[in-house]
Amino acid sequence: MSIAEKTTREVITNSPEETIALGRTLRELLTPPKLVLLRGDLGAGKTTLVKGIAAAFEAAPEEDVTSPTFTLIHEYRGPNATLYHIDLYRIDTPRELETLGLDDLRNDDSILLIEWGEKFPRFTREREVEIHLERQGESKRRITISS
Repeated sequence: MSIAEKTTREVITNSPEETIALGRTLRELLTPPKLVLLRGDLGAGKTTLVKGIAAAFEAAPEEDVTSPTFTLIHEYRGPNATLYHIDLYRIDTPRELETLGLDDLRNDDSILLIEWGEKFPRFTREREVEIHLERQGESKRRITISS
């Protein structure tokens, strides 16, 4: 894909509900297989966005989607896609990353939603979509989607 073919759009959400609703609209963009980088500071709304994505793919109800901060990987299976919500915040070395077996999760129906993936250059190179969430206030978020 050339630089000219890349697209970027920016969306402002004013509540967690609006962020979830945005996640629901991303189904077409995230058709599997996809590797998606979710960027943003702690509390930026990455997991909130994943709630909407998981619901859009009928992989999990919004209330069942939680942060994988301590478990590192949450798997949500839908009829047309398996979502892997991955949090690399606590992973510091390529060796630790290797033990997660993320390459084994990649297949024709998988969507890898990776938080803190920018810590590892390979994910920055391999990603097909990048979503950056930036806090603009208590509930307001600027969300930039690049594909």
